[in-house]
Amino acid sequence: MSPLADTAATAADTVATAADAFEWRLLLIPLITGLIGYVTNWVAIRLLFQPVSFIGVRVPGVKSLAPILPRKLRQIPGVVEGRLGWQGIIPSRSARMGSIAAEKGVAKIASEREFYETFDPERITNHIVAHSDDEIRQLTDDILREEYPQLWASAPQPARELVYARVRERLPGVADEITDRIGEHIDELLDINAMITNHLEERPELLNRLFLEVGDRELKFIVNSGFLIGGFLGVFTVPLFVYIDRWWVLPACGVAVGYMTNWIALKIIFLPKRERRLGPFSLQGLFIKRQSEVAETYASIVADEIVTIGNVAENLLHGSQSDRTRQMIREAIRPEVDRTVSVAAPIIRVTSESQQYERLRETFADAGIDRTIQPLQDPQFNEERSEAIRELMTARIRELSPPDFVELLRPAFVEDEWMLILLGAVLGFVAGWLQLMVVTAV
Repeated sequence: MSPLADTAATAADTVATAADAFEWRLLLIPLITGLIGYVTNWVAIRLLFQPVSFIGVRVPGVKSLAPILPRKLRQIPGVVEGRLGWQGIIPSRSARMGSIAAEKGVAKIASEREFYETFDPERITNHIVAHSDDEIRQLTDDILREEYPQLWASAPQPARELVYARVRERLPGVADEITDRIGEHIDELLDINAMITNHLEERPELLNRLFLEVGDRELKFIVNSGFLIGGFLGVFTVPLFVYIDRWWVLPACGVAVGYMTNWIALKIIFLPKRERRLGPFSLQGLFIKRQSEVAETYASIVADEIVTIGNVAENLLHGSQSDRTRQMIREAIRPEVDRTVSVAAPIIRVTSESQQYERLRETFADAGIDRTIQPLQDPQFNEERSEAIRELMTARIRELSPPDFVELLRPAFVEDEWMLILLGAVLGFVAGWLQLMVVTAV
């Protein structure tokens, strides 16, 4: 046999020996590690948002674990209250998340005055006038019947109609005066951050929807990238498993995979904030590249569900500055009350004490506040005016700088990023044990 043939035979024997010695089950490790990355990311994202309400039981005899826990661990849902169970991380911190969404998101898009002017005070006035006639007529009838039952019951219908007519006549002026006064002081009367925070705190499902719809593609990327990143990391797990040859290698690697897949995915989504060139490649966070598309989704949810004219009216009348708002509206209504009841005033003054007449003026003014603003809760009118807010917000979001734009979604993760990554690590540890059992059983 020639030397060349001997060399070829020797090489073939070496390859055959190596193939016989190679444990083909080791090829399962990258595959299983990829599945670990996918499953842990999928579960972590679900636990980030679900369930909306706490599900579980209280631990008997345990009131609170807060005093013995580090500050970070107190944030884990269900731990502080001594409960065994779970609530989605975002819903469990809806007040904090709502505050961040308001301060980092909506507040950077427009001011209270810009939102109010976009609603168009003139249209607000026209709507109040067009839809308050029956309400104000009923208000007039109720108050006069309560304060002067005999007088109002015996009043002829023409006299009543004259009072109603005066009410209708004065209503446009009242509504115009109210919207003008509110507009002049809107920055002091409307606390839009508090309005948004309270609204989202009471509706954690809406907070979930805001993040889920705005970051739909990014959340899917976190889940799907788990398989690729996990599989890649699994390639390095094989030599560790072979050469260290200890039972704990795969569970430990599972922790690393669960941790790293979430960490890497989050970095790819939000970094770099500004576009960078690397040879022929353009690098920028995936979320930032969708700025134009995200603008429409974010603006639609906020305009339709959060910054609505109904919610603004509610904040003005029941928010932190409601006393000032009501006093302002009362001052606008009171002069019109005198003009409206001027027809019956002489009779009322003759048949009652002056204090009772003054009480009538105050009662009419106070009751008129809610009745005058009530038409602003009309769903159809809210939908009509939301269109203008949607257009404003869409345009403004598209103009945001990349760092400011990132804040629309980033708060859902930055506050609890450590918890999401830790959750991935814990799930990875469990999956690593399952991987060990599969590999050793083959």
